[in-house]
Amino acid sequence: MAEDRSFIELLRDQIRHGLTAAQQYLAAAVYFDTQRLPELAAQTYARSAQSRGHAMRMVQYLLDRDISVTIGGLDEVRSEFDSPRAAIAFLLDRERATTAQISGLAAAARTAQDYLGEQFVQWFLKEQVADVAEMSTLLTVLDRQQNLFDVEEFIRRELAGKVPVDNAAPKMAGAGQV
Repeated sequence: MAEDRSFIELLRDQIRHGLTAAQQYLAAAVYFDTQRLPELAAQTYARSAQSRGHAMRMVQYLLDRDISVTIGGLDEVRSEFDSPRAAIAFLLDRERATTAQISGLAAAARTAQDYLGEQFVQWFLKEQVADVAEMSTLLTVLDRQQNLFDVEEFIRRELAGKVPVDNAAPKMAGAGQV
């Protein structure tokens, strides 16, 4: 059970989950590209980079605390979907699972009285709220629109290019020194 595992063990696992999520979003982006849905593809390519960035922030946190980090294999990645809606529904489920994992990290840090770890995880919890909300919006729009052109137009108009720079984000491994 998660509550029996240490915060550090869970964080190491979360790095693998984050890198797997990056690959999952990449696979979905390629699927959307093959379906000639460039806006959905762009959204998922961006989320791939974001997921990788989250994992690398966790790597940097462990490095900063002088805790060993090993990058290993990934979990299974799905690359085929029945429809664009099925792909987004799958990704939304993955985001919800990630939220549960990050919440488990916060609980483990609190239980261990690792206040540095608990503070570190708070940023990721905030990110998960936004990520789940955006994926939920995409799924709702897909459910309301029969025409994928309208979905693409919605994404272009409402979601494209709206990734704000978060200066409070933890430092990312490999991103250079600030």
